[in-house]
Amino acid sequence: MDAYDLSTIVIVGLLLFVWLLPFIIILSSNRTRGREKLAWILGVIFISWFAWIFYLLLAPVSRQNARVDQQTSEA
Repeated sequence: MDAYDLSTIVIVGLLLFVWLLPFIIILSSNRTRGREKLAWILGVIFISWFAWIFYLLLAPVSRQNARVDQQTSEA
């Protein structure tokens, strides 16, 4: 195996890691659970690879809504 083959393997490995990174982030996160986590994974697969950025910004959607509902009912 020469240097060209080794560098090709390293580059492909890095690209694979970068491609899998959103899935790793979502699956290992404690910000969502169950169906909501599944919805984010499906969003990354079918909508866009960049949906994980929205995941980082918006998740958890349900807890934020519950917090807003609780604050409005207390007022």
